[in-house]
Amino acid sequence: MKRTTMLAGLVLSGTLVLSACSGNAAGGESQTSAGPGGPAAQGGTVQVLANAAFSHLDPVRGFDGGVNNFYRLIYRTLTTQGAAPGTEGTKIGPDLATDTGTPSDGGKTWTFTLKDGLFFETGAPITSADVKFGVSRAWDPEIGIGSPYAKQLIDAPASYQGPYKSGDLPTIATPDAKTIVFHLKKPFADFGSVVAQNTFVPVPKGAGAGTELDSKPIASGPYKVSEYKAGASLKLVRNDKWDAKTDPVRKAKPDGFQWTFDLDGATIDERMIAGQGTDVDAIAGTIQAATVARVQTPQLKQRTLTGLGGCTTYMGLNTTKKPLNDVRVRQAINFAVNKQTVRDAVGGSTLAELATSIQPPTVLGRVDYDPYPSPEGKGDVAAAQKLLTEAGLTNGFTFTLDTRAQPKMQAMAVAIQQALKPLKIDVKINIIDTSTYYEVIGTPSQQHDAAITGWCPDWPSGATFLPPLFDGRNIVAKGNSNLAQLNDPAVNAKIDEISQIKDVNAANAAYGELDKQIMALAPVVPLLYEKVLTLVGSNIAGAYLHDGYSGGIDLVSVGLTDAGK
Repeated sequence: MKRTTMLAGLVLSGTLVLSACSGNAAGGESQTSAGPGGPAAQGGTVQVLANAAFSHLDPVRGFDGGVNNFYRLIYRTLTTQGAAPGTEGTKIGPDLATDTGTPSDGGKTWTFTLKDGLFFETGAPITSADVKFGVSRAWDPEIGIGSPYAKQLIDAPASYQGPYKSGDLPTIATPDAKTIVFHLKKPFADFGSVVAQNTFVPVPKGAGAGTELDSKPIASGPYKVSEYKAGASLKLVRNDKWDAKTDPVRKAKPDGFQWTFDLDGATIDERMIAGQGTDVDAIAGTIQAATVARVQTPQLKQRTLTGLGGCTTYMGLNTTKKPLNDVRVRQAINFAVNKQTVRDAVGGSTLAELATSIQPPTVLGRVDYDPYPSPEGKGDVAAAQKLLTEAGLTNGFTFTLDTRAQPKMQAMAVAIQQALKPLKIDVKINIIDTSTYYEVIGTPSQQHDAAITGWCPDWPSGATFLPPLFDGRNIVAKGNSNLAQLNDPAVNAKIDEISQIKDVNAANAAYGELDKQIMALAPVVPLLYEKVLTLVGSNIAGAYLHDGYSGGIDLVSVGLTDAGK
């Protein structure tokens, strides 16, 4: 999915395992009432404490883990991921559609039928034309900067620029109000998972131009935006046009959600530990490194969720910039980076594991290997120096590293800066505002030499990790996810070859081998597989970590133990 981030509320970089105090944890005791794993009551308002605002409320613009989690509260798609802990939560099932799609023409054509009883918050029925219009917005060069899969897979004229500029997209057919047919460029066996992406949110025909949906979304889910103060707060209330009978995924127990943005991370931790007032109804992001030791008491452990992340934090190396256009230089940086100090910067082994491959352990078919080994991950300066000497750079060089205006990310940048100093590599750290970070680094004209970022699978498949990050034919002027700007013919050809494999398991195994092929070119430095350690309020219930959505607490299931507290 998406780029990992420490944005609003539940923008966590982890997933998988619940703590033993949660009712869903393996080997843990069942929670029957209060506590994260207990059942949520009907009613009340969940408070969300966040250090930064959402990137975008428009579903074709936003594409980071936290906002994808949020979108499921206000938007629906043709299919969606489940609402359950562990791997059950990543299983794709019907949402607006009656099933996960019917392929034909060897997998190049996919047909979906909409359920009855679907409405926007305005009371207008949701039709296939609205789904088509919403999807076609992804081709708009100004606003279509989010999930890339629609543009990558759906056949479209090369000159098409979305409905506002180019009008109708003939390769998406709507023979009637309930049927929508997608014609793809090539067969894709897992297209039923693709239509769970935010670009498949229905939008009323003609609506959503410019920044319209960023300020006032048009809800199709159980909640709608009632108040939004950009960068400060956001309030959701019930969407009375949503019919629970059409939606088996979303629990929608609370009456609403209230986000408070722009809070200092340390302040959030203090409030969550104290648990006073409305903070008993609060959830937040992963805790600060300095707070880890303080949440080990039995009382706080009962309010803790923790687990390994489903994302990879990495440093992208811009292969179009000298001297990073020399593979030996990129390989040298991979050898030299001290991943131990990078991990220390985020809080040590409690909050992260050292990364060696591009794909994280949660991706199916992933191969466990280390192409640039060093003792305990502390870096191999001698191996790096040898490569730099071969490249004629014994005196080093200077490059600019982009990172977010967030203490943890800045600390990681400093750790990388210090690790490269012995090689006479001078790293200039460029700090970018958190809420605009991905937009900036995803614009090649604004991109510098390197950037610290991350990636999470949109579903647990190599198809959602390697092609978006390394297919050179998908490099675009805005919303670019191939930060390395790698355009290697052999990699592109292998991606095409894997796309023809009809067996999903075999395709995932092939992506595991492609990971090795890409890392030989060293376009990125895998840094960490981050973990979640998050504290919830004492009145929070129905809370578990979702394997998707950057491993955050699944917003569609969370609620309160006592709605009247």
